[in-house]
Amino acid sequence: MKVVKFGGSSVQTAERIRNVVQIVKNDKSIRAVVCSAFGGITDKLINTAKQAANADEIYQTSFREIEKAHLDAARELVDVKRQSGVLAQIKNTLNELEDVLQGIFLLRELSVRTLDFVSSFGERLSCYIISEAFKDYGFNSAYLDARKVVVTDDNFGSAEVIFEITYAKMKEYFAQNPALQIVTGFIGATQNGVTTTLGRGGSDYSASLFGAGLDAEVVEIWTDVDGVMTADPRKVSKAFSIPFLTYEEAMEMSHFGAKVIYPPTMLPAMRKNIPISIRNTFNPSFVGSFVQKDIPPSTKPVKGITSISHIALLRVQGGGMVGVVGVAGRLFSSLAQARINVILITQASSEHSISFAVKPDDAQKAKEKIEAEFAKEIREGFVDEVFVEMNLSIVAVVGENMRRASGVAGSIFSALGKNGINIVAIAQGSSELNISTVIRQEDEVKALRSLHQTFFLSEPKTLNLFVAGVGLIGGTLLKQLEEQTEYLLENYHLELKIVALANSKKHLFHKEGIDLKNWRETLEKEGKTGRIDSFVSEMFAYNFTNSIFIDNSASAEVAAFYQRILEHSISIVTPNKIASSSSYAQYLTLKKTAKSHNVNYLYETNVGAALPVISTLKDLVDSGDRIKNIEAVLSGTLSYIFNTFDGSSPFSSVVKKAKELGYTEPDPRQDLNGSDVARKILILAREAGYRMEFEDVEIQGFIPENCMQAESVEAFFVELEKADSHFEILAKKAQNESQKFRYIAKFENGKAVLSLQSVGQNHPFYSLSGSDNIIAFTTSRYPERPLVVKGSGAGAEVTAAGVFSDIIRIGNYL
Repeated sequence: MKVVKFGGSSVQTAERIRNVVQIVKNDKSIRAVVCSAFGGITDKLINTAKQAANADEIYQTSFREIEKAHLDAARELVDVKRQSGVLAQIKNTLNELEDVLQGIFLLRELSVRTLDFVSSFGERLSCYIISEAFKDYGFNSAYLDARKVVVTDDNFGSAEVIFEITYAKMKEYFAQNPALQIVTGFIGATQNGVTTTLGRGGSDYSASLFGAGLDAEVVEIWTDVDGVMTADPRKVSKAFSIPFLTYEEAMEMSHFGAKVIYPPTMLPAMRKNIPISIRNTFNPSFVGSFVQKDIPPSTKPVKGITSISHIALLRVQGGGMVGVVGVAGRLFSSLAQARINVILITQASSEHSISFAVKPDDAQKAKEKIEAEFAKEIREGFVDEVFVEMNLSIVAVVGENMRRASGVAGSIFSALGKNGINIVAIAQGSSELNISTVIRQEDEVKALRSLHQTFFLSEPKTLNLFVAGVGLIGGTLLKQLEEQTEYLLENYHLELKIVALANSKKHLFHKEGIDLKNWRETLEKEGKTGRIDSFVSEMFAYNFTNSIFIDNSASAEVAAFYQRILEHSISIVTPNKIASSSSYAQYLTLKKTAKSHNVNYLYETNVGAALPVISTLKDLVDSGDRIKNIEAVLSGTLSYIFNTFDGSSPFSSVVKKAKELGYTEPDPRQDLNGSDVARKILILAREAGYRMEFEDVEIQGFIPENCMQAESVEAFFVELEKADSHFEILAKKAQNESQKFRYIAKFENGKAVLSLQSVGQNHPFYSLSGSDNIIAFTTSRYPERPLVVKGSGAGAEVTAAGVFSDIIRIGNYL
């Protein structure tokens, strides 16, 4: 035998009520159907009563809306042949409500007792209409006003049930009335027949009461979600239904914000070991969740993650509290007397402070009560004034298996820390069923998502990418990301989601990710005009977990935002050398900021594109090796030029060809002046542990000054042609000595020098080809034969691949 309950959303419209009838029709074991008021009616009744109490005649309009909703429902649901009698009964009940509201209006008074009576009309009207609708579908159904059998005390607003009397009345009533009972939820009556309500979650509580009173085999709660979820699906899109929970797990999740079922609801069923099934009215074929004493074993330590969005944290502290008996008793007694509910408590082992959470509306009242209780101690300096912190949330991780699994707390703190979420307070019971953290309210959703990803490993881990710069390198990166999407998802359970794109004029954001098949058209059509500052602000507002900012530009304006981005706990991947080669103080600040906020600042592609140059150097230094010398060809452009220039063609022609092939910047002087190479050797020197500024790098130019000072690119090439004979002489000299030109950066003894050199066949740089880079590290462990990194050091494909690798590296870290 079953008792089932349908909530307000399940009976909100005539169509939904018909769906309820069908669900009940398919299950012959149902003995009682407990229903809530139609969706939104209880709130409307309360507001209407308040309007009347405030002498606001608008209450009459509100009443007419309530009246119309119920009469319309009856006309749509009840056969026309029976409507007159049904509508007459509804009108009688509505007339009773109207008279009560008129009395409230005249007296300008609304007591809790009267409000309970007004609130009861929602269930009384809905259940009568539903019971009549059932009859038209062939049911032998009857309307049961729960006030006949549910007996309570007179604590109006949240009455306590007198179980012994209630259960006896239920058994007697159902024994005498074999029809399917459509029962009003939420309401009861005192022994004197005065209407009461059962408080928050009252209809669920009613169902549990009837289940216990009738010794049902199961109590089914039909709602608008697929059972109890691993997290709030409105905040965590990948949340899923939990098949089985113990009563204790369900209570913990409900206490900390899970809205499906209210903790006291479970007590009557729990005392009699009656399972509670949570089902979805709009997905009746889904099995939902079972809450019961014994559940099948699970390998997961965590059952679900839940939260309370708005709380205030109060802290009572002072040296006079240490070792003093009765402080906590006085503190919480004063709150109890003021009827202030404490949501969470945590105390330092030093006994110096006690922190607790309450609803924000109770914070000021709680502060005043405590300070009144400890007025003498505060006056004498033994206890400080009560500190109140607002705009906080509680996020709770729940699961009975946590007590048998090690490392759960560590995983919680690691997941939150890596996403820049600071923990204000922590609480854990000795049962190890729940670990609760108090965090900033703005981080609630981010915390839920990061913890959900941490503990439910079957789902892909998502990296949220914010990409600035979609030119040659950025566009190539997006192409590579698109090509590897399925591979990463299938082999590494890693989802790379492009949340935002930006070029120099527009930016585009999409929470669910931008389709990479047509991103150019989408950016052009849907992108908003804006510069990097608005892009960064919107990225901060998203506050996503596992966020990575990717700067594919060469812009100093973009690099200027790096510190703020890192301070918001967003990792950075960039081939842009400007930040890491700016002042040493700024370079150090960025690295320290990344470390202090538990995020990554990766710039492997600053030197050598995708070659593992910086990571290799870092590994050497971290393992205790000492860098004696770095010698390198660091410009793919200059490498191509000098690998091509052999004297057979004028030097100016070779440079022009390099420009045509896209190897140089639009103004080739930006490559030929050596500043790009200087930035690279500067970065390597800093990574080796040396304090150095850009001005400390000695750049020995090889292009005549009149060429470098030319007014335009065209004028530059005119001047360069005049210097062709100079370069021809150098080329012949090198050929005669079997040597080749290389533009070499060398760091040694704390000094960095860039110069054009000719190297012989025995030199490791002689065999370079194309646009290759080569870096040789002479160290304490590699004193005779340097550790050499060599390969293609320029081009969009390899640079984008290097950026891609850094993204994967951050994914592995997270």
